[in-house]
Amino acid sequence: MEVRMLSALGNSQSVCGSAREREPLALVRAASVCTGIMLSRRGLRKLKQDPPRVGRLSLPAMDRARCFRAVLLLLALTVLLLAGFLHTHVQLLTPLFRGRAKGLPVTNIMFLKTHKTASSTVLNILYRFAETHNLSAALPTGSSFHLGYPWLFLARYVEGASQNSIGPPRRFNIMCNHLRFNLPEVQKVMPKDTFYFSILRNPVSQLESSFIYYKNYAPAFRHVESLDAFLAAPLAYYDASAGLDNVYARNNMWFDFGFDHNAPAEESYVRARLADVERRFQLLLIAEHFDESMVLLRHRLRWQLDDVVAFRLNARSARSVTSLAPESRERAKRWCALDWRLYQHFNRSFWAQLHAELGPSQLRREVALLRARRQELAALCLEDVAPKNKMQITDRRLRPYQSGKADILGYNLRQDLDSATLRTCQRMVLPEIQYMAHLYSLQFPNKPPKNIQFLEG
Repeated sequence: MEVRMLSALGNSQSVCGSAREREPLALVRAASVCTGIMLSRRGLRKLKQDPPRVGRLSLPAMDRARCFRAVLLLLALTVLLLAGFLHTHVQLLTPLFRGRAKGLPVTNIMFLKTHKTASSTVLNILYRFAETHNLSAALPTGSSFHLGYPWLFLARYVEGASQNSIGPPRRFNIMCNHLRFNLPEVQKVMPKDTFYFSILRNPVSQLESSFIYYKNYAPAFRHVESLDAFLAAPLAYYDASAGLDNVYARNNMWFDFGFDHNAPAEESYVRARLADVERRFQLLLIAEHFDESMVLLRHRLRWQLDDVVAFRLNARSARSVTSLAPESRERAKRWCALDWRLYQHFNRSFWAQLHAELGPSQLRREVALLRARRQELAALCLEDVAPKNKMQITDRRLRPYQSGKADILGYNLRQDLDSATLRTCQRMVLPEIQYMAHLYSLQFPNKPPKNIQFLEG
C-alpha cells in the first residue's frame, strides 16, 4: 500500500529528500508539497499508524540536493510570474483601491477662484463632489452668477446665508464661485475647519487670456488692437481711476486675493501680503502643472482618484490664443509685478511640497494614473475627445458662455450611454454657469431658477 502511495506521488527521482531517512512521515509530507498533491487527514493518520520505511520504499537514489534546487527554482518562477501578473494587470485592479486615503475625506472647502487660471475646471471638480456627496454649496443670491465680484465679498451675497430666525448663521460645505477674498466675511458662511486653497497661473499667460476674454469689457483693452501694443505703452490705455472695471488689466490675481492691484511692488509690502496668503491658504496650485496639482490636492483632501479627474473646461481654441513677442513677455512681468511675485513665490513652495510629500517617483506614477483614467473617461463619455466650438456642440445646454474675442470650447457626449453613465458624463462637461444654476435649483427648489440668457439665443 505504501509503495503504491509513493508511486502516485512520483518516482524516486521526484520525491523531495528534505526529510531525513529516519523520518519517513516527514518525507511523505514534503513529497506531497513538492508535487502539489495534498494528503487527506485520514491518509496521514494511516501513515502515523503504519509509517513507511525507507528500506521498503526502495529509495536509495533520492537526491536531496536536486530536489532542493528544484524547489528553489519553482519558488523563483512563481515569484517572477506573480510579479509579471501584477505589473501587467495593476491597472485592472486599481478600481478596487483607487485613490484610497487614510482618514475621512475633507468636505469643508473654500476655493478662491482666480480668473483665467484653469479655475473653471477646478470648480467643476468641486461641484461634482458636492452633488455626488449631497453637500451644500455657497451659491450667489437670486439672479447673480458671482459672489459680488469685483467688490469685496460679503456674506449676504450667498443665497440662504442670511436667516431671519434666531439662531446661528448657516454654514456651507463648498465655496468656489468667483469672489474677491475677504476673510472675515467668508468665515461667516464657512465652518472653522474649512480647507482653503486657490490656483495661480504665469501672469504673462494670464494677462494674454484676460486681454482676449475681457477685450470688450475692460476699458484698458477696448481701444487697443493687440496686447503687444498695450504693453508697449500701458499707461496710455490704463486709467487707475476707472475703478473696478479695469481689474482684469493689471495684477488680477493679486486683486482676487483682496489686495490692492495698483500698489507699488515694494519689498516690505509684497512680503507682508505673501505671508498673509501663506497663513490663510493651505495650498496654492499651479495651472501650468495642472495634473501634478490634482495629485497633491487629492492627497490633501483625502479624496479618491475619480474625484479629481476632469476634462479641460472653458478653454479657448488655438486660433484665439495669441503669441507674445519676447519683449512683450518681459513687459508683462513688469506691468503685473505683484502677480509675478505671487506666482514665483508659490510656484517654488508648490514644488517643495510635492517633493516633500510624494517624491519624484510616486508623483510620476500618480500623474500617469490620473492621465490614464482621464483617457478612459474620455473614451467612455465623449463622441470625440477633441473639444468643439459653440456651433459644433449639438446639445445647447452644454454650450459654454462666449466672451470678448475668445472662442470657448466644449464637448459632445456619446449617444449610446446608459442613464447612470450619462449623468456622470454630463457632470464632467457641464459648463460652470449651467452647473451653478443646476445646483441652485437643487438646493433652493422653492426659489425661481437662474435665468441663463445666452442659452436662449
